[in-house]
Amino acid sequence: MSATLPTATVTRRNDEAAVNPDERVRRIPLWRSLMHRPEFGSIAGTLLVFVLFGIFAGNSGMFNLDGVMNWAQVAAYLGIIAVGACLLMIAGEFDLSIGSMIGFAGTLMAVPAMFMGWPVWASVLFAFAGCMALGWLNGYLVVRTRLPSFIVTLAFMFILRGLTLVLSTYFSNSTIVSGVGDKVAADPLAHGLFQGNVLHGLFVWMSATGIITKLPDGEPIVGGLPKVLVWWLVVAVAAGFVLSRTRFGNWIFTVGGDASAAQNVGVPVRRVKISLFVLTAFCACLFGVLQVADVGSASADRGLQKEFEAIIAAVIGGALLTGGYGSVLGACFGALIFGVVQIGISYTSFDSDWYRVFLGAMLLLAVLFNHYIRSRATTGK
Repeated sequence: MSATLPTATVTRRNDEAAVNPDERVRRIPLWRSLMHRPEFGSIAGTLLVFVLFGIFAGNSGMFNLDGVMNWAQVAAYLGIIAVGACLLMIAGEFDLSIGSMIGFAGTLMAVPAMFMGWPVWASVLFAFAGCMALGWLNGYLVVRTRLPSFIVTLAFMFILRGLTLVLSTYFSNSTIVSGVGDKVAADPLAHGLFQGNVLHGLFVWMSATGIITKLPDGEPIVGGLPKVLVWWLVVAVAAGFVLSRTRFGNWIFTVGGDASAAQNVGVPVRRVKISLFVLTAFCACLFGVLQVADVGSASADRGLQKEFEAIIAAVIGGALLTGGYGSVLGACFGALIFGVVQIGISYTSFDSDWYRVFLGAMLLLAVLFNHYIRSRATTGK
């Protein structure tokens, strides 16, 4: 036998539900949901930077095709290592050896090719294997000793920079190993993957039809899409997919949020962290190999302070210094801000020394903004 509530009681409850809707099903305004996205700050910052340079450098050629390619390449190089740094920071760790790893990777690639008679493709594989092994060692020492990753990777920053100097001066009596570009150009595999441009025919067609400017010799003003941009896209898309669509991506967030709790629910914390250190080393090596193929030489001072720029790009992109929060898309927009400002400032009347001031200000604003958004999210306001 079922009981029926009086009509007055049902009406009163419906009125109360209308006045006090369930917090679990209330509609969140679009602007608030956007602000809670990790990449919101970097996207807003990118728009602001474009507006500023559109005002101060709009007629300088900065936004012509060749100008766009200039700052896009700078952003792509930084974006590759920013993606690795971002994933590692989401997991609650840092890698301060990224910059030194870039120079070390270039030397590992150049020395066997120039002084040992190795084919370039074998030298490239050797560089990736060596760097990723060192990345594994970084991660293993961090999880095994439980020392702060700041300390462990700081030590490797000095070790790798010193090893790069030793190797380059021993084999070439100089801090620069030159002539590698010609070796890369003669190696079909290395040249196809790391040197030059893609879609050259498309750009030739666009110049022939008047879509883009043609040089006096008939060649387009831009010969194609630089391969570093393609690599940046590949790395960013792959990392974004893993972070947002896979179980391993969930593990990264869980480990960064609370490693002890993650361990208790069966997440392989050590494996996740070591894998991300290996990924960061891979990104640094990719940066170094692409740079050597592009410039044509390896230098012991390559990658100087790039570790800090990668971390800043990740923070501007929404990654928290405490871990558990961040976005690959945001890190890419953070790198784009770097590229636009670093190259764009030369198109204006501003002193280039203001570049570092701008980076510091952007880092401070990003940290303050992320802290504000995070506190609002946790308090439910």
